[in-house]
Amino acid sequence: MRERSLCFLFFLFAMMALSSCQSSRSQSAAESAEASLPLSATSSMPSPVVSGREAAAAPDRVSESAPTSALSSETPRGEPTVAPGLAPGPAPTPESRPPATVTHTSLSASDISDLVDRYSQIAPHKWGERVAGVRTHMVTKEQVIALTFDACGGKEGSGYDRKLIEYLIKEKIPATLFINARWIAANPEVFAELAANPLFEIENHGTEHRPLSVNGRLAYGIAGTKSVSEVIHEVTDNADQIEKLTGRRPLFFRSGTAYYDDVAASIVHDLGAQLAGYNLLGDAGATYNTEQVYRALLQAKSGSIVLAHMNHPEKDTAEGVIKAIPELQKAGFHFVQLATYLLE
Repeated sequence: MRERSLCFLFFLFAMMALSSCQSSRSQSAAESAEASLPLSATSSMPSPVVSGREAAAAPDRVSESAPTSALSSETPRGEPTVAPGLAPGPAPTPESRPPATVTHTSLSASDISDLVDRYSQIAPHKWGERVAGVRTHMVTKEQVIALTFDACGGKEGSGYDRKLIEYLIKEKIPATLFINARWIAANPEVFAELAANPLFEIENHGTEHRPLSVNGRLAYGIAGTKSVSEVIHEVTDNADQIEKLTGRRPLFFRSGTAYYDDVAASIVHDLGAQLAGYNLLGDAGATYNTEQVYRALLQAKSGSIVLAHMNHPEKDTAEGVIKAIPELQKAGFHFVQLATYLLE
């Protein structure tokens, strides 16, 4: 009897030991199986909950495994700044150019204040027609030329070269017209006719036809704008007027005399406009005679931007242009508006 009891106890202890061993093996196998699962399987498991306080204390960061597109919203360093609410006018192309009816919101008082604060303590270092940001030719190898004509306005600059414009209309020659606010005031009906004609692209030649400077520098005896605020008004007041009259805001700006300092040029960029220079002087401020205008235009190359004038009917610009255009056409050149091609 005693031997049976001992046997029973021995059997009981053996069974308990075996059960414990199997339990340990099962737990170890489970842990091993979990460790061998691929990352995609383990990621579907519930994540630990992070309290609001812990989340707020953790610094923002992008995961090292995040796709590069997650970083694309960061503003590139070194890009020009833009006035609040405005987009810097990228150089237009046939694909990206805004439609003719595009409108643009005028600057608010706070926008102007922001620009004044940004630039008022910056001193200019460069002055002239070729400062950074002034675009002087069309990027193309095609035989195309952009004829641009300034209408400067003022006491001696508000005339209208009807002979020149009527020739362009008759021959279906497109052109870009840079028109000053004073010229518009002196020729409202003519301006309306020009703006309604699809041959002509209307652009901004300033409010008072002044060189663009932040410290009043002179060009050809004409005093420039004297401050950041004056630069802004010289550009935007006429742009606002042209937009109101035509339903289209100008893409390009050319100052009186085509002179700029580098600070003023940067301000124009922030206002969303492009500075339109030239690489072929067509009539030297309407001082060339017929033969000089003719010979100047015959120097045109692919992508040339010609600067001439349409506000001095008493001068020889029209005669020179009329003489040169058939020769350029024979040489294979075509005429386009300034916004047709990318500028640089």
